[in-house]
Amino acid sequence: MNIKFRLILMNFMQFFIWGAWLLTIGAYWFQNKHWSGAQFGAIFSTMGISAIFMPALTGIIADRYINAERLYGIMHILGALTLFSLPMVTNPSAFFWVILLNMIFYMPTLSLSITVAYSALKRENIDVVKEYPPIRIYGTIGFIAALWTVSLTHSETTANQFYIASAVALLLGLFAFTLPKCPPLFKKTGDKSFVNMLGLNAFALFRTPRFAIFFAFSLLLGAALQLTNAYGDTFLHDFAAIPAYKDTIAIKYPAIIMSISQVSETLFILAIPFVLRKFGIKYVMLISMLAWVLRFGLFAFGDPAGGLWMIVLSCIVYGMAFDFFNISGSLFVETQIGPEIRASAQGLFMMMVNGFGAFFGSILSGFLIDKFFTLPDQSKNWHGIWLSFAGYALVIAVIFPFVFRYKHTPALQHAIEHI
Repeated sequence: MNIKFRLILMNFMQFFIWGAWLLTIGAYWFQNKHWSGAQFGAIFSTMGISAIFMPALTGIIADRYINAERLYGIMHILGALTLFSLPMVTNPSAFFWVILLNMIFYMPTLSLSITVAYSALKRENIDVVKEYPPIRIYGTIGFIAALWTVSLTHSETTANQFYIASAVALLLGLFAFTLPKCPPLFKKTGDKSFVNMLGLNAFALFRTPRFAIFFAFSLLLGAALQLTNAYGDTFLHDFAAIPAYKDTIAIKYPAIIMSISQVSETLFILAIPFVLRKFGIKYVMLISMLAWVLRFGLFAFGDPAGGLWMIVLSCIVYGMAFDFFNISGSLFVETQIGPEIRASAQGLFMMMVNGFGAFFGSILSGFLIDKFFTLPDQSKNWHGIWLSFAGYALVIAVIFPFVFRYKHTPALQHAIEHI
């Protein structure tokens, strides 16, 4: 089977699993279980908690001890088991621990999938920067397919979303063992230092100013991503309580409306090779930050009727906000490190974005929304919520160009083109 096609299947299933429940778990939580918003914030923090240590840990294991594709398969099989068991949980505390376990298995697969793909493409002497984004598009298509599947089967508020995700996770786990071999590349040396023995070599990247700042802003943008994942679908569902909106398309099929964000991703992914080579990571990241300002600002003034165009435009802007940082960031890391710590470095990047960023984004946003934006009747002031999120992204965008003093040089461009 063609290597590109195999990687396309891997990416499709990788993000189908996530898309089957990530944006609709809020509707399941509030409309099926009727549990509190503060508890929901804790539930969404599980991906942050797990990503703080699991991507880096599995990266070290893949660099030193076990083939990355095998570890990738094991994680998905274990994740399938936990997803299948979620609907059996009857209280929010137990739900937290089960979904945390699922995230412990799932989050490292995000960076492991990148490691497997980059390794396989390089082994075939295929240009990673040119060829990986079109392959990665199918991950987004998988996410869209999952949203449509969940929405058209009316599973947004039911446990079926977890059963769907579980089935695909099991299939991907088994398929992973057929992927090209990605053996450990770390070479043993006489270095007996504590850092080397524990496989923490990639953490030395924090000593380099450009990487330290890059990872710091990765954390801040990871928080922005978490905000839209946690509250986007719930935001639309809340309009259903308003008679003027209850029969609108956006209320009948909110997951499909939100899937426009993923359709947009497929377009912006194709632009990544050009913009990264042309402008460099600094300005690509800045564009991403400004896109987050627009994403949240348009949500603040949109509604499912006359303001539907603003919600749709916000979803389109999301493609730029997400792709121009997450995918370009992983390519940037790949161009700056040696193959012996490839998996560890990608795990480190994932730790900052989906680990610390997601954790602090979930906990702080849940607290602030309950404290300042929840009305006496328990409805939410979504206008104020989205404006505050837009302000957060704007502050980051203003500060970033002054502290990330990294110049895109011809040498880096050459390295990117010959990765």
